[in-house]
Amino acid sequence: MKIDRKDTVCALATPAGQGAIAVIRLSGMKAFPITQNIFRGKKGMPLDIAKVKSHTLHFGVLTDGDVLIDEVLISIFKAPHSYTAEDTVEISCHGSIYIQQQVLQLLTKNGARQAEPGEFTLRAFLNGKMDLSQAEAVADLIATQDEAIHRIALQQLRGGFSSEIKQLREALIGFAALIELELDFAEEDVEFANRDQLNVLVTTLQNKVATLLDSFSKGNVLKNGIPVVIAGKPNVGKSTLLNALLNEERAIVSEIAGTTRDVIEDELVIAGYRFRFLDTAGIRDTEDVIEKMGVARTQEQIVKASIVIYMIDGSVFHTRDYINEINAVKSQLTSAQHLIAVVNKKDLVNAEDLTLTENLLFISAKQLSGIDILKEALLSQVKLTSGTGNESLVINARHAASLDAANKELLAILSGIKNKLTTDLLASHIRQALHHLSEITGDIYTDDLLEHIFSKFCIGK
Repeated sequence: MKIDRKDTVCALATPAGQGAIAVIRLSGMKAFPITQNIFRGKKGMPLDIAKVKSHTLHFGVLTDGDVLIDEVLISIFKAPHSYTAEDTVEISCHGSIYIQQQVLQLLTKNGARQAEPGEFTLRAFLNGKMDLSQAEAVADLIATQDEAIHRIALQQLRGGFSSEIKQLREALIGFAALIELELDFAEEDVEFANRDQLNVLVTTLQNKVATLLDSFSKGNVLKNGIPVVIAGKPNVGKSTLLNALLNEERAIVSEIAGTTRDVIEDELVIAGYRFRFLDTAGIRDTEDVIEKMGVARTQEQIVKASIVIYMIDGSVFHTRDYINEINAVKSQLTSAQHLIAVVNKKDLVNAEDLTLTENLLFISAKQLSGIDILKEALLSQVKLTSGTGNESLVINARHAASLDAANKELLAILSGIKNKLTTDLLASHIRQALHHLSEITGDIYTDDLLEHIFSKFCIGK
């Protein structure tokens, strides 16, 4: 993304549309002169911004010559103490769409231009207010729909993840310098970087990178919503359970077996975690072509799910057929997936059978009994998966790709030390490892990379 940082840019910072107020952001070298040209204080006098303090509010009016545009409140942020590290003015005007357009036109008429998507945050990055991973956390924070990702994005915005990456880089840079020094004295066959110490360091770094990389599968699930498949034989109450969880009639409920023939999906936030529930076709052998397709899709969703709620019909619980059913589902799951076995229609279960818990949850979806216990079981599985919340979780695919590339280089270094690889080849792997770690924080970047990242931002951020 090629931008002229000498330009002064403006954009609507609040959501588009009509509201009580709107905030328009103006940032750049001409932000203050433009403001002084169009803003008048309570007594009709221009604001002498040179004399006012940063982070102050001022009430007045915006005018286009003799034409009054609106009564506004402006916030003054003097460089470098602003979001972009540039002189910045935020104009709070009335939320009429007409007024918003008039203010933006007034700013462009006086020398500003419309900001590109994410340009304010891009300027913050280029001006050293934040690194690239922190800038990306801004987008995640804006898009967050639940507490879990909000917490992770906020930690990354405050530099928690960046700090870990920088520590990894700094630890390797010292040895990189010694390896490069060996190349300068190649003809003298001297060794400045102790290979045993390098092996210990790189082993430690590789373990940390591998741990971060492994966390992406957990972080990505949290970011996109935890997929939970509700499976079981036809007519066990899967659709009724979905409706009970969502507290609405989302799925059609019928006594006719095989009513659900496709996957029905909806979301619910439970204690800050976003779950994606998928009600699926009943698992059974059938000659119906459409129902058979639905069963096949059920099997596909089970493989993709983080959690499978397998429902058992309480009216036939005494037959113990559910044991084979559960074992069949377990055989499809990986160690990273979780199974919650639920007996529905518990009012039809014999009293003596209710004592046979066998890690089963007894509920009545129709009567909304046991739903809270099921929600707790879902949360317990997620907390086991997502950890304590104190460690960094990778939620960005770009970060994961760079970590994966760095991990491969670190493994190549370890192999090279073991096999007594020549110094120049060892140095090449170290350089590449540092390069991939630097890509994450933006110590190394390209215009194409910046355009890819910031084009996904909203205009006013």
